[in-house]
Amino acid sequence: MVRLIPKDHSFFSMFSVMSDNLIAGARTLVDVFANYRDVGDKIDEIHRIEREGDELTHAILTKLNQTFITPFDREDIHELASKLDDVLDFINAAGARIEMYRITTPPQAAGELAGIILRQCHELQQAVSLMQKNGNILSHCVEINRLENEADQVAQQAIAKLFEHEKDPINLIKNKELLEFLERATDKAEDVANVLETVVLKST
Repeated sequence: MVRLIPKDHSFFSMFSVMSDNLIAGARTLVDVFANYRDVGDKIDEIHRIEREGDELTHAILTKLNQTFITPFDREDIHELASKLDDVLDFINAAGARIEMYRITTPPQAAGELAGIILRQCHELQQAVSLMQKNGNILSHCVEINRLENEADQVAQQAIAKLFEHEKDPINLIKNKELLEFLERATDKAEDVANVLETVVLKST
């Protein structure tokens, strides 16, 4: 039967823009820890990127409400947009902790976790780019999950080290919370991978 109303494939390009913006946020976060100067300016940039992410998410959800035939399930489009936004929200929240708590010397593991987040975001970008091409999305999802496990180990070891060596209880609390927010960002990236896996399984 001829489909009289074609599917709207512009969602794919919108998700691509979202993933590009996510990488911009993750790169800025990496730069915060790699070169711990002008931290306020870099965190302001993360805030700006996060606001742009909110606008992109809103645009997708608005389009979803206006579109009759979607390229994949409506609930999965909604979930994918929301989960991608969650990753950027936690990147932004980690940056906010640095500013709010006036952290002068973050633990080395914070930079390691930021690097893992960036690697996950690159995997997400590649997975999203393959959605319209029916490419091998699952391999990227597997790597995202592996990186989340790596982040768990880094965070756990770093927090244990804090409790062992940090004598100032206030600094301990500040740095522990920073590490936890960074680790939770990797959890949110894994949530995105889970949505992508669901989309792939429904299409097979």
